[in-house]
Amino acid sequence: QVELVESGGGLVEAGGSLRLSCVASGVTFNRYNMGWFRQTPGNKREYVAAISWSFGVTEYADLVEGRFTVSKDSAENTGYLQMNDLKPEDTAVYYCALSEAGTGRNPSVYDYWGQGTQVTVSS
Repeated sequence: QVELVESGGGLVEAGGSLRLSCVASGVTFNRYNMGWFRQTPGNKREYVAAISWSFGVTEYADLVEGRFTVSKDSAENTGYLQMNDLKPEDTAVYYCALSEAGTGRNPSVYDYWGQGTQVTVSS
């Protein structure tokens, strides 16, 4: 059974930082691409960043480019999203996801999802 567990969310002031973790179990982690998405009430899930399994190639949404960094530790079956210079508009529930066959911005290519972790940025 595949399980993704996110952690690291919380309340932070604007300009602050948080690091989200996503621990995977039940999968061969280094064969999956990992994506990070976020969602606010009433809105669709929004792409944030992704990292490929093969060479660790990363990609970011324009809104977070230069502020967020995605990484993974295959030995620990864990992915990370380092978020710096946080803004109130970054407030959302953040989700990690794994995809065996695809990567990128479309949520439909991802096979497994975590339960989400709340990030709240105060102004």
